[in-house]
Amino acid sequence: MSDSSILPPARLRPEAELARDALSTPLLSRAARLARWAGADTRVDAGGGLVDEQLPAAAAELGLTGDDAAADASEAWRVAVDAGLVEVTDEEEGTVAAGDALAALTGGAPQDVLEVWLAALETVLADASVPDLGGLVDTLADGEGPGELDLEALDWDPDAEADFLDGVLGNLYLLTVGDETGTGAPVPLPALAASVIVPDDMAEPTNDVLEQVSDAMMRLDDQFRMLEPAGLVAYTPVDEALMADAGEEPAAPVDETDVSRYGMVRLTPLGLYGLRARLLEAGFEAPAVGDLVDKGADALLDGTAVFPPAAAHAETVRWLDRREPLAAARELLAAARGVDEGAPLRRLRCQQALSLVGASAQPALREVLDDPELGGLARVWLAEHGAADVPAPSQSLIFWLTIDTVAAQLAAEGNSEELRSLVEGLARQHSGFFDTAWRVEHPATADVLEAMGRLHPDKRIAKEARKAAFKARSQHGG
Repeated sequence: MSDSSILPPARLRPEAELARDALSTPLLSRAARLARWAGADTRVDAGGGLVDEQLPAAAAELGLTGDDAAADASEAWRVAVDAGLVEVTDEEEGTVAAGDALAALTGGAPQDVLEVWLAALETVLADASVPDLGGLVDTLADGEGPGELDLEALDWDPDAEADFLDGVLGNLYLLTVGDETGTGAPVPLPALAASVIVPDDMAEPTNDVLEQVSDAMMRLDDQFRMLEPAGLVAYTPVDEALMADAGEEPAAPVDETDVSRYGMVRLTPLGLYGLRARLLEAGFEAPAVGDLVDKGADALLDGTAVFPPAAAHAETVRWLDRREPLAAARELLAAARGVDEGAPLRRLRCQQALSLVGASAQPALREVLDDPELGGLARVWLAEHGAADVPAPSQSLIFWLTIDTVAAQLAAEGNSEELRSLVEGLARQHSGFFDTAWRVEHPATADVLEAMGRLHPDKRIAKEARKAAFKARSQHGG
């Protein structure tokens, strides 16, 4: 995916709701609590971390117990420093004070809160790309003295590890925004790992590739366990029984068909917001539903041309909500004109938008009844709304509208099953369709007839369509 790729639009929750979610995450709530706890006697080391002597008190403040309490408190403090909730006021003395970001959490706008959360998220994402070093420290042969880091066993490329996690999160984002519900269903961990490991042109993964996928799953299991407290994902971890040593009996009966045992993950609404912000920062074009509400109808029709149907509908509803129906209808119709390659799909989006406008838009539709590009869709709209005295379309208008509609469907869906059914219906309902269709003065006539020849299952009819496409090209000089 290049940085010029246009992604499907994200359907984001209101910022006030997202800010509340951010404040309630363990990541930010712990960091903020430590920032408020810190005082004049709080001491930090040269790197800004809490000195060891103060970790027990910090852990107690957070209500943390157990072997990992000090480490978790240290991590929460580092998040507080990185997010600007705490500032080191004197590096030599190692003293600290409340940072500007702390006030933003209580007195700032939702956007201010989200900016602090995004800064905190970057710290956790960086940590998630670092392997667990605990098992890679060798003790000295005599069992005394400090351990040594086994660099060969580490085999860690920081950039590659960060790119791997970014790739996984990018695919999770794509799955979420591409989901018609707008929320995203939980994704099995093996499928997510395979999406960045298995080459697209590999029909059947090799054993080596499957082993890589398995290793990636274990890495992702650790990483998603770290990212869940940040509010980025909702995660069901890998079943511990799957990680038992060979020959060791699982603690409970195992259902081999239960895919959730292998881990399930989905982006939260806050996570969707966070990943979109990171994609924008990285130079991707990552639209969100609502981006077009203040723009003209031309921007709406062109922008939603590449949207999935549900997202296009949601964007159009928001756009119409801000406008008076008759004026909106006139603006949409004006923007739908044109003979360029994108015009048929603009008219389809216009037709879909007009279906959401009430009867008060009728004067705008009557004004374009004689327009060669808009008269057909105007008649359809008026008929669907039970309008009286709608003039019957001429045969040339019917055929022009047919070519325009198929061209729009081709642009929107490609060779879909729905389009195949439409093509079959056209050929069945209109005897001699191709004898007339090739003469239609529409820029897409030849392309549409070629597509009909490609899509129609009847070889005889498909051949007629291809011959008609050849005539259409010859008529227009190629």
